[in-house]
Amino acid sequence: MARKFLYFIASMVVLVLAGAFVFRVYGEELMEVAFVPDTEFTAQEVLEDNVYADSNMWLARPDLAKDNPALWLPEDIEETPSASFEGKKAAVFFVHPTSFLKKNHWNAPLDDDESQDRARIFLRGQASAFNAIGDIWAPRYRQATLGAFLTEKPEGQQALDAAYQDVLIAFDYFVAEIPDDQPIILAGHSQGSLHLTNLLKDRVSGTPLANRIVAAYVAGWPVSVATDIPEMGLDICESPDQTRCILSWQSFAEPADYSRIVKVYDMTIGFNGQPRKNTKLLCSNPINGDINSSAVAAENLGTLVPNDDLSDATLTTGTVPAKCDKRGFLLIGDPPDLGPYALPGNNYHVYDYSLFWSNIRADAQRRMAAFLAR
Repeated sequence: MARKFLYFIASMVVLVLAGAFVFRVYGEELMEVAFVPDTEFTAQEVLEDNVYADSNMWLARPDLAKDNPALWLPEDIEETPSASFEGKKAAVFFVHPTSFLKKNHWNAPLDDDESQDRARIFLRGQASAFNAIGDIWAPRYRQATLGAFLTEKPEGQQALDAAYQDVLIAFDYFVAEIPDDQPIILAGHSQGSLHLTNLLKDRVSGTPLANRIVAAYVAGWPVSVATDIPEMGLDICESPDQTRCILSWQSFAEPADYSRIVKVYDMTIGFNGQPRKNTKLLCSNPINGDINSSAVAAENLGTLVPNDDLSDATLTTGTVPAKCDKRGFLLIGDPPDLGPYALPGNNYHVYDYSLFWSNIRADAQRRMAAFLAR
């Protein structure tokens, strides 16, 4: 039990560290020494187009029934994963957040067992929210190491670009493999959501594929309403039964201090080539399924909370509210007791999915039903 306990603690620390955008503004000098590689960037060998035909290149996909982390459910959920809607299922493409911390490579080797095990933990707590509406496909990819987000070195962006190329190859295989008329859900967190924003711009926008997207859950990464959304090919999810739309949120308890995040964000350029400075962030309310709204705690259908020995999680209903503030951050009231891993400024980035797990699950089911009823 002690080893299991320590492993879970380590995984939770990784969840904190995976908040890449946030950690660019906290403890930069210390973090750079600890995590930024001091080696030269070496261009990765480009993966072959058919490499994802190998089931070993996936952490989750429909034919992986044994030890599939995306099929995990808390004990108090009775429904069956991959429930169908009139015999139909969605295909869910999920991109996991950063799980590689080492500084000996700019990108994670595919045979790095430690980072792969951590990625499976992420899938259990995040991708599992979607297993009631279809089959989850979660690719292994040569993710950028944490240190890529903690430096101004050009190697950091090169590592992210290289990781994105793997995600693109996996997505292209995914689209080619599923039926031509199967509905699609896109989802991810942190680094995974960063890659999804680019994927929407490069693979969905202006293509027939946009008509097949039930929704895109781009959690834990800032999305500018003015400079990013117009280039991403889908509308904003403004109502709970809307389809072919995007959701995004970043969770903060109160009092929230996101000033340093805004400082970094305001120095970046949006997808349309214009500065993101002073632009509003997309703030979806996972409880209501709309934008820029408020919901009381009683409307929260279930928050994932670790048990006493931190080896599992259970659902607690009606404990966490949610409301969007004027800039576009999601406020969750008083700091909930989910563990000691909130980031500075009451940032609950680590728990973006856990806070609203049951509502996200219900949201995906509702949008899938609306999509099929069109």
